[in-house]
Amino acid sequence: MQTIRDKAALATLIDSWKATGERIALVPTMGALHAGHMALVAEARRRAARVAVSIFVNPMQFGAGEDLDRYPRREQADSRMLADAGADLLWLPPVEAMYPAGFASTVSVTGVSDGLDGAARPGHFDGVATVVTKLFNQVRADVALFGEKDFQQLAVIRRMVADLDMAVEIVGVPTQRDDDGLALSSRNLYLAPDDRAKAVALPRALGVAARAIEKGGDPAAAVTHAREALSAAGFAVDYVALVDAETLAEPVDPARPMRLLAAARIGSTRLIDNVAVTAQQG
Repeated sequence: MQTIRDKAALATLIDSWKATGERIALVPTMGALHAGHMALVAEARRRAARVAVSIFVNPMQFGAGEDLDRYPRREQADSRMLADAGADLLWLPPVEAMYPAGFASTVSVTGVSDGLDGAARPGHFDGVATVVTKLFNQVRADVALFGEKDFQQLAVIRRMVADLDMAVEIVGVPTQRDDDGLALSSRNLYLAPDDRAKAVALPRALGVAARAIEKGGDPAAAVTHAREALSAAGFAVDYVALVDAETLAEPVDPARPMRLLAAARIGSTRLIDNVAVTAQQG
């Protein structure tokens, strides 16, 4: 695996891959890698001859008071994991390469970014869309892979790619979970042992609500019950919402795929999760 930090060196390598017609997959990350990221790399290997992974803790997607400074950075451990997983390239750009002096452009995707985390974290998805656009341009990938755990992020990227005619296939990879059901996340490293034990209430509450809706139960009641269950478990709930899986708007047709999404804090750590909700049954 090659590790590159310079844009000119990256361009030279990508040129060599393109010259031989090799299909390139990109897995964008912020590091602190875990089995969820490795699932993305494994899927990337199935879909392309070359697998590039980027690690960049993007300051544009962190708001005031968020955890930019304490976000875990484990470059050596991450590099070993990627080499063992068969990645061909680790792209490690410094901040000044991504946002040089005078940088003044942003990419904004409205609609799918407006509610949920978009409302809770103003400007977050502008930062995501901008950095992902830059990574697509730098790596020139044919396919890019993102985890479904960050479902709103995935929806934003899909909308951006469609709207801007970007020549990259977007693949969502199912959420990877611990044995007790908690979604794998770099932020799980922040959890104190007691909070980690309580955190399993998040996927359990979503699962109970999703099954109730699928059996024909009242969606509003199911969402309310999920919020109450999370509060009882010690969470401070940001939102629990049932949305159309494509538009992220309020569902209008229960026959269309839906998604139940939640964000909540346990201790000082904010966790997100989501589950699919299939068509309601009579």
